[in-house]
Amino acid sequence: MESPEHDPAHVPAPNPLHELAQALGLAREWRDVEGRDRIVPDAVLTRIAGALGYPAQNEAEIATSRAAIARERATVPAMIVTEVGRPTPLPPGLAQMHLTAHDGAAQTLALAEATIPPIATPGYYQLDFAGHAITLAVAPARCPELDARYWGPALQIASLRAEDGKPYGTLAELAKAVELFAARGAQALAINPLHALFAGEGRDYSPYSPSSRQQLNTAFAAPELLGLPPLDWDPAGDAPLIDWTQALPRQQAELRHLFATLDAPTRARFEAETRDDAELARHALFDALDTHHRAKGRRHWREWPEKHHDPEGKGVRRFAEDHADEIAFHTFTQWLTRTGLAQVKARARAAGMAIGLVGDLAVGVHTGGADSWTRQGTMLEGLTIGAPPDPLGPLGQNWNLTSFSPQGLKRSGYAPWIALLRSAFAASGALRIDHAFGMARLWVIPEGEGPEMGAYLAYPFEDMLRLAVLEAHRADALLIAENLGTAPFGFLDALEARHLLDMRVLWFERAADDGFIGAADYPVDAVAMTGTHDTATLAGWWTGRDLEWAEALGRLPQGTTPDEAALRRAWDRGLLWACLTHDAAPRPAPDDPAPVVSAALAHIGRTPSVLAIAPLEDLLCEIEQPNLPGTIDEHPNWRRRMEIPLSEALERADVASRLESLDKARKETKSTPPPG
Repeated sequence: MESPEHDPAHVPAPNPLHELAQALGLAREWRDVEGRDRIVPDAVLTRIAGALGYPAQNEAEIATSRAAIARERATVPAMIVTEVGRPTPLPPGLAQMHLTAHDGAAQTLALAEATIPPIATPGYYQLDFAGHAITLAVAPARCPELDARYWGPALQIASLRAEDGKPYGTLAELAKAVELFAARGAQALAINPLHALFAGEGRDYSPYSPSSRQQLNTAFAAPELLGLPPLDWDPAGDAPLIDWTQALPRQQAELRHLFATLDAPTRARFEAETRDDAELARHALFDALDTHHRAKGRRHWREWPEKHHDPEGKGVRRFAEDHADEIAFHTFTQWLTRTGLAQVKARARAAGMAIGLVGDLAVGVHTGGADSWTRQGTMLEGLTIGAPPDPLGPLGQNWNLTSFSPQGLKRSGYAPWIALLRSAFAASGALRIDHAFGMARLWVIPEGEGPEMGAYLAYPFEDMLRLAVLEAHRADALLIAENLGTAPFGFLDALEARHLLDMRVLWFERAADDGFIGAADYPVDAVAMTGTHDTATLAGWWTGRDLEWAEALGRLPQGTTPDEAALRRAWDRGLLWACLTHDAAPRPAPDDPAPVVSAALAHIGRTPSVLAIAPLEDLLCEIEQPNLPGTIDEHPNWRRRMEIPLSEALERADVASRLESLDKARKETKSTPPPG
């Protein structure tokens, strides 16, 4: 007799909502960092499906939404993405032809070989199939690679102290930094994201919460790089922190004065070089609208009058006609920044840097920003992105950002993703993709809800990754994946197969016994790092400054007392020092971080990884870190300034010694060619 569990009568009926979620790439089940299986409530699936444009409040809506998905899947795609040397099966919509007889009788015939033969050369091709024009993107099998071992610093541009008293660093200071570090052997210089913030707005200044990822942050504009008069600043003096609320409105006013007094040749040049840039024109239109409405207290484009919601609408066209000069001003500031950044890239090349700038691509954009407004239909709407609850963050994280919609990407033939990559590679010899897991899945949350009300939404990972590799190939640039955290299944294997560089940060490179791994154990296709902008500096960790912040802000691990945290840190100091020196020297006291900093820099220098990156704070033996994740006002994120100009700091004997040691370690390591 058949057991009940195998009795067809006991098989639960299919759940239409769960089937809809699966079709949308919404994971009903997920596993947390402790290995526990979690279930997303049906109410959450219903809300997210609705926000994605597929109503699911009842069976009738679910049936309609599933039918819509079926029609979309049968639609001829705008783009097919493949790799060199591989035959590419055609989608079902292209794998058949329709035959109509003279008497009107119709039949459908399946193609015997519905496959595109292998193509040997990477690039974009146009296919014509039964009246349909389709773009075929053919990616190389792997990213561009290095045949040597290089190093470079990572710095926050704004933290650079200018010699002329500016309140924060600009592209002018970055240009000097490139030359200063190149003279000391650096072949790369990693920077914070340069994405556009809200024009002249001094409150939303996090580089990871931009208005647009495709346009630039005009706060970094440096007219002097183009031979124009420098901006007239109020000297910031010795202030240790940047006052963005004062600095950015003042900078915007100075840019307006520069624009109003612009000489005729420069105006003609900027107009000629921006005339055909439709994406820039639309962004400048947004900035003009945003500036207009922010003056009236409207800080999100959805708070604007309805007539200004549609970028192609009559109301927006009328605004553009009435404010042409304002739009021209915002176009000019973007051009000024873009042209200045090109000057920095040229200086890096002239100084002999093999890589040059290492750009940073943020994971998302502000929900009220330019990308959200200009790219309606390709962005998530009614949803924000973040991270699920885990032991390190029991409440999870809602970053209050949005990103591309998977459906929108496919419908548009991945045009926004390609445009974003091209803008990021324009001035960079390497690109770091922040939270690269987002190419495979993102934790999406109904707008206004906490992160516990979210679910994982799948993205077309293989297509997005292949396009990233293709654009890196076209730019002849390296691709770096920020892969810290729990990776989706198959993610790391896909990166390894294509030779993307992953990030290997000292603090997280531990062995099974919790000790730090040796330099020789780092992988080749990686970026070895002493830290990031989100981690404690070497000196801050050794002295316990990060623990002081954690205690002051109530951020110690749950159930851990300050004394217990201090004891654990004392033990970890011993593990780190043993790894760095093999116990060859006495361990420095907690208030003596300098020897540890030097040893750690030499440690990443000795790794076989093709690139070693050290934050400027570590090179200078600074205790404070640029950003403390999970805080806004409690910690001065993105506001710290160097005490002295970089040119003076690099001449200090201790700093010069660290740089020489790191450069020497890299040169000794690069004499051994990478395996394979």
